[in-house]
Amino acid sequence: MATVTQEQVNPLVEGLERLPVHPTTLVIFGGTGDLAHRKLLPAIYNLAHEGALPERFDLIAVSRADIPHDNYRSMARESITKYSRRKPDPQVLEKLLDRVRYVPGTFDDDSVFDRLGDQLKDFDDEAGIAFNRIFYLSTAPKFFPLIIRKLGDHGLERRKDAEVRVVIEKPFGTSLAEAQQLNREVLSVLDEKQVFRIDHYLGKETVQNMLAFRFANGMFEPIWSRNFIDYVQITSAEDLGIGRRAGYYDSAGALRDLVQNHMLQLLSLLCMEPPVTFTADEVRDEKVKVLHAVKAPTPEDVAEITVRGQYTAGMAEGADVPGYLQEEGVPPDSRTETYVALRLKVDNWRWAGVPFYLRTGKRLARKVTEIAVTLKPVPHLAFKAAGSVGVQPNQLIMTMQPNEGVSLSLGAKIPGTRMRIRPVNMEFLYGTAFLSQSPEAYERLILDAMRGDATLFTRNDEVEAQWRICDPILQGWAHQDGALPTYPAGSQGPEDANRILVPDDHWRAI
Repeated sequence: MATVTQEQVNPLVEGLERLPVHPTTLVIFGGTGDLAHRKLLPAIYNLAHEGALPERFDLIAVSRADIPHDNYRSMARESITKYSRRKPDPQVLEKLLDRVRYVPGTFDDDSVFDRLGDQLKDFDDEAGIAFNRIFYLSTAPKFFPLIIRKLGDHGLERRKDAEVRVVIEKPFGTSLAEAQQLNREVLSVLDEKQVFRIDHYLGKETVQNMLAFRFANGMFEPIWSRNFIDYVQITSAEDLGIGRRAGYYDSAGALRDLVQNHMLQLLSLLCMEPPVTFTADEVRDEKVKVLHAVKAPTPEDVAEITVRGQYTAGMAEGADVPGYLQEEGVPPDSRTETYVALRLKVDNWRWAGVPFYLRTGKRLARKVTEIAVTLKPVPHLAFKAAGSVGVQPNQLIMTMQPNEGVSLSLGAKIPGTRMRIRPVNMEFLYGTAFLSQSPEAYERLILDAMRGDATLFTRNDEVEAQWRICDPILQGWAHQDGALPTYPAGSQGPEDANRILVPDDHWRAI
């Protein structure tokens, strides 16, 4: 009788085994805030549901509201029940909530950090071991340096026989000077290896799959250069408006909110050279090289390679919606952009001459985040039969949301007696290709932080390189006069966006 070999195991579950994680206490500063409510607590529950959390795991929330532990547990239960991607299992949920504690107070109050230190020590003493500690800064950016300074003042930035790490949410500064100053303040207390600057886009499966498609498939890497690629579009469109975020959004705008972080990260992953090994620093070294190869625009360039706009009243989600200037909390004379499109160049051997178009906006036709890589057209068009759509350039589309997957457009013959050609798509969708549901981005990133794997987090030099690209654009806009271009809510964006396209290039429909 033949013996069962390892090769006969179901290949779809291979590699899904869990690596052990050191016992950890996670501290969420801003534990009653919207991010904790909608994303962090549900992500932690789903990790617990899948058995991915360490066997010993504790959670401490720190926030201003003066409430007892039990009230916070009730709030956490409601958040998880409402926002978890799966219906909570009562046993798993109760076991998780049993290890939750709450420390009330403001972040400038030394007694808060004394009580936090006591609670951390109690957890360690109860278990008889030194827990790793993750401090997650889910607060307004103005509190980042204050909290980190207080952690240092109270001796919480180090722990003998354990690791201490700090996760910092975006935005990391609002300009190059601010980012540099924040880096100096953070690194005066912590080592760079302790700092995990989070960008949740990097936790999305399709973003990581970009590296797999490039470096694990022999058919793609040989064509991944200026020799075969005509142009690239990176789109992050939303059909929603700003909601109740006017206070933040009107001081930030689309460039700071999405381009400086998410979209430049996508660009660097798309264009990076193969790292020697897939370790955190090797990957991030290659990403930084790409960002350094993107020439910072001059003030003269800004008018030529950028377009910005504001949405006006229109139709969205089947209803009439107000324009940006009519949104609650927005000043009537605001010049904040809700749409931005850029044309950038990566000046290195691989990408010289290839235009990279980045665009993002609120209140566009639909919600979609995708990267479209358009290959150069075939050199000779022999198929010109009447009724034929014709030979279109091949496109590789990587979609991050709403439906994660990859599609490749090919030219195919239409059935019939004549040689007529039209584009068809070959598609791969995460939802149908694998047995397990894709985890939420925050699940992957929280687990990576607990493991100490910084591959999907942004290093200090990456942040500053991103700002060196965006700072001149903001400065150029500050000196531009006249009204901003506008676009109706629910549309494709301002018509002026076509101005930055190289002849024969065109925007994909949103």
